[in-house]
Amino acid sequence: MQILLEQATCEIEVKKSRFIAIACPLSDLSHIKEVVNQSRSQHPGANHVVHAAVLGPKGDLYSYSDDHEPKNTAGRPALEVLKGSGVTNILVLVVRYFGGTLLGTGGLVKAYADSVKEVLKIIKTEALIDKTSFHISMPYHLYEPIKKQLIEAQAVIDSEEFAVEVTLTGTLSSSSFASCASTIYDLSNGSCTLNPIDG
Repeated sequence: MQILLEQATCEIEVKKSRFIAIACPLSDLSHIKEVVNQSRSQHPGANHVVHAAVLGPKGDLYSYSDDHEPKNTAGRPALEVLKGSGVTNILVLVVRYFGGTLLGTGGLVKAYADSVKEVLKIIKTEALIDKTSFHISMPYHLYEPIKKQLIEAQAVIDSEEFAVEVTLTGTLSSSSFASCASTIYDLSNGSCTLNPIDG
């Protein structure tokens, strides 16, 4: 599964109706209402703000709403596209400005599904991997070799503090934590330990 890194927006037009798709990272289904309300206030002239969301490590938690479009013509097709995308922890809102021409149920299904497909083409994602936060303190002479080890293990270093010793904090994929910790222990002759931080 992939997770969304940042918000993305795109727009399509179907028979003069505007469909604005907004993809947002989502950590909890309870946040949806707040994001939908924010979009309503940003688009006060919109006729509908439809949403579809997929959440969880397996992408098996869902939410969707047709927002007064005919049943199953909006949120459901949007959700089906999302479910097939392999992206989780994502909320897609489709803001519709009615253009005066009725699209019919088939037209609506296609327009909402296409809106989601278009925004999925431009989103930035990363693999959903289990990460462990860590901190490690070391004498100055070990800073470069230890930092090099962490970077080789694809750790993300969030902060570096230079005091009596150097302290690094960051995150590392849980699967490579043990081998990286072992390499650093050996490298420092047992004087430096990579310590996990309990989230």
